[in-house]
Amino acid sequence: MGRGRVELKRIENKINRQVTFSKRRNGLLKKAYELSVLCDAEVALIIFSSRGKVYEFGSAGITKTLERYQRCCFTPQDNSIERETQSWYQEVTKLKAKYESLQRTQRHLLGEDLGPLSVKELQNLEKQLEGALALARQRKTQIMFEQMEDLRKKECHLGELNKQLKYKLEAEGQSLAIQDLWNSGAADGNSNFALHPSQSNPLDCDPGPVLQIGYHHFVQAEGSSVPRSMAIETNFMQGWIL
Repeated sequence: MGRGRVELKRIENKINRQVTFSKRRNGLLKKAYELSVLCDAEVALIIFSSRGKVYEFGSAGITKTLERYQRCCFTPQDNSIERETQSWYQEVTKLKAKYESLQRTQRHLLGEDLGPLSVKELQNLEKQLEGALALARQRKTQIMFEQMEDLRKKECHLGELNKQLKYKLEAEGQSLAIQDLWNSGAADGNSNFALHPSQSNPLDCDPGPVLQIGYHHFVQAEGSSVPRSMAIETNFMQGWIL
């Protein structure tokens, strides 16, 4: 049967705990020595027992290894600054090369410095220019269509405003025509009742025919040859029978 898996926990038995510590301590020291010899590694090992005893191993010396450890642990900032500076330098170099490449491409697109280019590069440049020209024309057409649509909408809006103003003017014209007609009619009616220029006083007008009812005493003028009885008959009119 194989060895079962040992549960890692504190050994309660004091004797067993001491025996296990001695065995594993020796094995750990042996492994550290083997690692330093086989792999040419600088190994330092320090062990403190529960009773306060110290056990150590150093392939190059504990003190030397601890000093090296302190230099690595307490001065990491210098190394990080150096690495960061190197990284930034590389990044600047890349950006500078990219900038120069973009400048060359821009000059080529403007038709400058075409001498060093080969036929294939010139063909690629021609394709790029044709593609850019097609995109520019497409965008230009789209903008023109959008402007035409906006102008069409404005035209419809102005047409509606024109119709509204036309209806409003027609309504106002009709109302003004009716008012003028009313004013002219009123002026004609007042003229029918106006006084004649020659009449200074309404009471001075010529009397019309007078209807005489009843008996009127006739006085015959002197020297008249008309019989009195005829004069009476002529001017006498019998009254109305009620």
